[in-house]
Amino acid sequence: MGRAATKTDLIQSAGEQFEKLWNLMDSLTEDERNTPLNFSGLNKSEAHWERDKNLRDVLVHLYEWHQLLLNWIGSNLSGNAAPFLPAPYNWKTCGQMNTAFWNKHQTTSYEEAKHLLLESHQKVMDRIESFSNDELFEKKHFSWTGNSTLGSYCVSVTSSHYDWAMKKIKAHRKICKEAAEG
Repeated sequence: MGRAATKTDLIQSAGEQFEKLWNLMDSLTEDERNTPLNFSGLNKSEAHWERDKNLRDVLVHLYEWHQLLLNWIGSNLSGNAAPFLPAPYNWKTCGQMNTAFWNKHQTTSYEEAKHLLLESHQKVMDRIESFSNDELFEKKHFSWTGNSTLGSYCVSVTSSHYDWAMKKIKAHRKICKEAAEG
């Protein structure tokens, strides 16, 4: 399926990708779950390859982006104009915000991170369900979405972000298997 462009597609893709992510996490061995992430040999330039040190870090990243979406929608629907990224961040300093999220959750356990993500995913899905197709995918339906659509933000925070997490977890799993084979 390509990038969702309807409410039905958004709900389906977000649900399917989350289920795949959850199944992938559940399929990890205890060693894979507990081995620190180390992608130094992959020659990746994006900061997140260095930032996240364990699976908890990946899960709380997803959780925090769910919170961004939920808070942004809630504020704007209540008449309190708010940008998607909270001050002092903007799209150029988004990496600093992600690092702040990382710092915030250094005492969060893996099990707690799973619980937070499961709960926030459901809240996001419930929020998506509350909108009509036009509210989600009609450009400029809401003034606060700018030149984008609300649905586009929802896709980015759900299925696209879940894809990102699965790529990272699969790379981790591959590195663990290669290390075990020695």
